[in-house]
Amino acid sequence: MAQRKTLGGVGPLQRNHNGCMKYYTAIPNTLLLSALGLFCSSAAMAQAPGAVPAAKAAVTAVSGTCPALLQHEFPRLQDDAPQNLCQYAGKVLLVVNTASYCGFTGQYEGLEALHAKYQSKGLVVLGFPSNQFGKQEPGSSKEIADFCFNTYGVKFPMFAKSDVKGADRNALYSDFFKATKVEPKWNFHKFLVDRNGKVAASYSSSVEPDNTNLVAALEKALTAKPQ
Repeated sequence: MAQRKTLGGVGPLQRNHNGCMKYYTAIPNTLLLSALGLFCSSAAMAQAPGAVPAAKAAVTAVSGTCPALLQHEFPRLQDDAPQNLCQYAGKVLLVVNTASYCGFTGQYEGLEALHAKYQSKGLVVLGFPSNQFGKQEPGSSKEIADFCFNTYGVKFPMFAKSDVKGADRNALYSDFFKATKVEPKWNFHKFLVDRNGKVAASYSSSVEPDNTNLVAALEKALTAKPQ
C-alpha cells in the first residue's frame, strides 16, 4: 500500500482542488494550519475567473462618463508619460496643432494667455506638435518642450509629436475629421470642443487666439453646463 507523504514526520498531507497542500493530523498545530489556510485562500482568489484588476476597473468607470471623443491616450511631451484625455471630461478644450518654426508660432503667447485667463472657468488648451507642414517641427520632444517653455512660458498640456492629417493622423484628429470633415491645412489650426465632448467650432491658422469670434464662442461654451 502506498503511503501518504508527511510533513516532517508529524502527519499526512493531502492536495485539495486548488492544488494547495493541506495539513491533516491528529496532533493540533494551529499556527501551521492557519498559514496553510491563508495560502490556499490567496491562491483561490488569484485563480478566480472574472476577477477584474482595480486599475482596469477604475479605467472602465472613468470611460463610462467620458465622451467618446476623449477616450484616447497620448504620451506627454516632456516625459512621454501616458495621458488619458478622459481627465478633461466636462472641460472646454481648445485643441491646436503646433510647430516651433512657423510664421504662426507667436500664437503660443496668445494661447497661453487664454489658458491662464479661463482655466479657472474650465478651459484647457491642448497642444499637438506636428512636423507635417513645411517640416517646421523637426526637433525632439525635449527640444520642443524646452522651446515652448523657455520662449513663450507655455504651461498648458502638450503631447508628443504626431500626424494630424492624412491616413496616419492620430486618433483624436481622426475623430475630428469624422465629426467635421475638416483637417488642418497648416500649423495652429484650432478645434473648440464643448463640455459634452462635441466639436463646437473650427478655426484656421490665421485666426489669432484673441480673435473676437473665437473668444465669444469659447465664453459661450464655458457658460454652458454639460448634459
